[in-house]
Amino acid sequence: MPHYPLSRRRLLSTGSLLSLAGGVSQVMRLRAASAAEGGAGRSDTAVILVWLTGGLSHLDTYDMKPEAPREYRGDFAPIRTNVPGIQVCELLPRHAGVADKFSLIRSVSHGYGDHDGAHRRVLTGRNPRSPIGFVNDAPSVGCIVNKVRDRVGSARLAFTSGQRAGTDADSYSQGAGYLGRSYEPFLVGGDPSDVKWSIPNLAVVPELQPRLAGRRRLLSRLDRFQRDVDDSGTLAAADHFERKAMNLLVSESARKAFDLTEESAALRDRYGRNPYGQQALLARRLVEAGTSFANVVMEHPGGAGPRDTVYNWDCHAVNCHVFNDARWRFPPFDQAVTALIEDLYTRGLDRKVMLVVTGEFGHTPKISYQTGTGTGVTQPGRDHWPGAMSILVSGGGLRMGQVVGSTDRLGERPDQRPLSPNDLWATVYRHLGIDTELTFSDHTGRPLAILPDGEPIRELI
Repeated sequence: MPHYPLSRRRLLSTGSLLSLAGGVSQVMRLRAASAAEGGAGRSDTAVILVWLTGGLSHLDTYDMKPEAPREYRGDFAPIRTNVPGIQVCELLPRHAGVADKFSLIRSVSHGYGDHDGAHRRVLTGRNPRSPIGFVNDAPSVGCIVNKVRDRVGSARLAFTSGQRAGTDADSYSQGAGYLGRSYEPFLVGGDPSDVKWSIPNLAVVPELQPRLAGRRRLLSRLDRFQRDVDDSGTLAAADHFERKAMNLLVSESARKAFDLTEESAALRDRYGRNPYGQQALLARRLVEAGTSFANVVMEHPGGAGPRDTVYNWDCHAVNCHVFNDARWRFPPFDQAVTALIEDLYTRGLDRKVMLVVTGEFGHTPKISYQTGTGTGVTQPGRDHWPGAMSILVSGGGLRMGQVVGSTDRLGERPDQRPLSPNDLWATVYRHLGIDTELTFSDHTGRPLAILPDGEPIRELI
């Protein structure tokens, strides 16, 4: 594939760097104003969350039931992996080759059957005040990590989120709730597989260097002014955040992390030249550059899908033919996730980085039939199902090559080792070295622990 460097047009396409520096410094002032005491945990650790919005059908991926009646088991058969006793869907052959490098959790459940309530329940670890709407009243896990890691590395983006252009943190319940918007993720919009894609907000081109030099001279004069007239330290604080914002914006490592052209064509091909693959590769680059929590929203795998497919993982019969959608969607998913796992291990990042792959719930074990809105014909689908969901984890120095928990013979409910989303996050926080009893004040001033319940999953640690 040809090499596409970051061009001047791409770097300048969203406006002035200097105006952004002012905005970022405002955010940083807000962060410091509400900074909490307590360490930043093990700052050399990180998490990549692959978020499958719409929910992963567990019976068609990681928790297949080949002995169940046809109306439950569906079209696909399980295949063996390189770990005896672990099977995955036949459409995930690359997963089968790296099962020794991941573990499957099959017994997680919660009580929210709509996307908005389920998003917030899973991503915040708390029951939302209302099941309606995607705006968090409590902070998402990524925002908690952002808050705790705020003081670690002036040129690092502690929480990033790669997602569809035009969306915001509230679109996927990644908001900061009572922590305030300054702790929301740095949004990475668009499709990184597009050769015209860039993150110009972090770009500095030669034409702007004189302006930056002038800005630094101004800050230097402010330093002298402050020493003479600012006994309160107010201007000193403003200057500190202006400098910190500029350090981030001109950081060579921050800019380079977003430049996928620095990767070999062979590695980019291994991940897949599509949104799933290049988002996953970008997440690896970000955590390698110091990001603590990289969220990857995998919705549409790219290209024009068949008429009986759907944009994300929401495989209702009215949306798609669930099995045809899987035939189209699963191959790039299989490729991207396994490339990420292999890459983390190959680069020696498997202890530093913990990978989590999940959606907000599973889908109904029993297949339903409705007329598809896009096809006009009756087709099979699976509806929302918070009663059971499967989650893949990899790395983090955890025990790999195993299955934790199980569901009943139809995949409807946890059977052995019932778990909640909070047990997953307790495991994540343990990896990051963050104490789950750490508290932050809500809007009323009441201190709330970052996780109300949940224990690290003992089988993994």
